[in-house]
Amino acid sequence: MKRSLTTKTTAVITTAAMLMSMAACSGSSSDAPAEADSTEAASTEETAEETTEEAAEETDDAEAAEETEEAEDTAESDYDPYKVITDENGDPIDLGGMDIIIRDWWSGDPAEPQNDYEEALQDYRDWIQETYNFTIKQQAISDWGSTPTDFVDYATTGGDENYLFTLRDDPAITSAMANGLMYDLSTLDCLDFSQDKFQRNKLHEQYSDGDKIYAMFAGYSEARTGVYFNKRLLTDAGIDPESIYDMQADGTWTWDAFEELLSKVQRDTDNDGVIDVYGLTLNEGVMTTEAVFANNGSFIDKDANGFVYNLESPETLEALEWCVKIYDNYDMPDPEGAEWDYYKEAFINGQAAFLVEDEYAGCPGNFLEDMPDELGFVMFPKGPKATDYINVWTNNPVSIPACYDADKAWKLAFAWNLYTNAPSAEYLDYNGYLSTARNGIFDSRAVDETITMMTEKGTIAYHGMVPNLNLGSDFVWNIAPGAVVSEQVEAIRDTWKAYVDDANNK
Repeated sequence: MKRSLTTKTTAVITTAAMLMSMAACSGSSSDAPAEADSTEAASTEETAEETTEEAAEETDDAEAAEETEEAEDTAESDYDPYKVITDENGDPIDLGGMDIIIRDWWSGDPAEPQNDYEEALQDYRDWIQETYNFTIKQQAISDWGSTPTDFVDYATTGGDENYLFTLRDDPAITSAMANGLMYDLSTLDCLDFSQDKFQRNKLHEQYSDGDKIYAMFAGYSEARTGVYFNKRLLTDAGIDPESIYDMQADGTWTWDAFEELLSKVQRDTDNDGVIDVYGLTLNEGVMTTEAVFANNGSFIDKDANGFVYNLESPETLEALEWCVKIYDNYDMPDPEGAEWDYYKEAFINGQAAFLVEDEYAGCPGNFLEDMPDELGFVMFPKGPKATDYINVWTNNPVSIPACYDADKAWKLAFAWNLYTNAPSAEYLDYNGYLSTARNGIFDSRAVDETITMMTEKGTIAYHGMVPNLNLGSDFVWNIAPGAVVSEQVEAIRDTWKAYVDDANNK
């Protein structure tokens, strides 16, 4: 946590005092004419007054910052996850021995704790299960493809299990919301969506309808799309790799800056007329999607009346046109017959200097582990219509089927809320994504600056929630080298508008 600004404020006040002292003594032994002496004194007094005012403002700001920090410190000191929650009789809440499963598509047997945080978390989770008489675990039951349908089928037919479902962004889930298959979490008083663990990701806002909330997620959001760069290739082209981090830090990491670097690194190194190092290789759909949001655009938006068709907003169209320009000039073409993910091999082999890809690619067990060259990683540059960098958060919503009665829904939410709490005040700001990244290929600036920023600066997207709308095959995959944006927009306009109307009329 940031400390107070007392030292800085004291320095400003001291400077003001020195200037005032100088003003008081000015002219007493001067040989200058009286008029000049008077003017100088007046000027010095004005400077002192201005500095005093600035010092006062600094003091006010410092005091406000200190009060905020004190409030945060108080909140931390008041946080006690081991404080027993009791019923109306003063007894610990009793969940009656419920065996609760958080369904997902990836969890296996739990691993042994690997660090102090994981040990503290295991101790805390053991305690809540013993104290409130329940068991809880995450378990892979569905697979990624079947998860939305499995939830709909279960919520429609019902069951005796105690399931919380981990879902994914899919139009079937939006239909489930509209058809009353997802429990309204806003009715459960054991959930407080003003808590930091919910506000850090805003997923409950994405899965809401008016005052109703149908899904939740706890904690920081996973970092998503950024720009990897090969430090060796940049150095060979006369570019200091650290300068990209510096641009990100000072706010000058823009589309224009990115394009300038692409033009410098793309080279014919042996003068045979063939490009040896390309500026960029990637899955174009990943960059196109991110670029739209990086220019303050979107494909589908949402307001008080429902979903909004936004494909033809100036911000979105500008991003699409810019992407095509970059693909035409700097995107490494795949060899004939290559697999769709040939770009991974090309980047690993040093055939391109930049790769636009999700952060997970550099984490343990993913393809960039085979990279022989040292890499850097920054957020996607901001477009001309944006004031800051942005990351499109994609978290897995957790929902309770509406086929459960109010008592069971409350108990499931109560248990999950405890399960997702920090194990102590020390870990209220713990960000597990950073720990994972440090075990990957990332350098320290990527973790401490880029990935930290990605988990804190983000937005939510709505295009995946409109039934029948498939962003990739409908549109984004067609934004490629040589594409004519206006033609692609015209081809899908009426279809998407119809999808949006249908979604809003359910």
